[in-house]
Amino acid sequence: MVARFTKGQCQPCPARPQCTTSRASHRTVGFPPRELRDLQLRVRTEQQTPEWKARYAVRSGVEGTVNEFAHGHGMRRCRYRGQSKVHLQHVLTAIAVNIERLSGLPPTEEAPQPRRPTAFQTYLDRHKIPRSKSWRTLGT
Repeated sequence: MVARFTKGQCQPCPARPQCTTSRASHRTVGFPPRELRDLQLRVRTEQQTPEWKARYAVRSGVEGTVNEFAHGHGMRRCRYRGQSKVHLQHVLTAIAVNIERLSGLPPTEEAPQPRRPTAFQTYLDRHKIPRSKSWRTLGT
């Protein structure tokens, strides 16, 4: 149901500023069917519960990620043709996004545990052969 008020009806109304901000035009008000109105009221009441807010928090996080992929990384259009190539593009983009997100995290307080020496490193240590700090320095 729609109620239309003419310009002549709206202009003298004392409640006009609460109804509309338009100065020149008339006002049109739509009223949904009773069933839809009752449904809207029930859903809006449900949206105020902590359970609904917790469910929506998960959904909003997923929607944020999808939005980042679509707008930030151009995933609306694929660079390649074929399902396998498109899948590979999506997986590699997801890996890049995860690395990007992890790099923004603050460093942890504790130092990571050092790895156990390899058999080759143990051999070098037993024979008192100095180990190079990096493979990049070999041959220099």
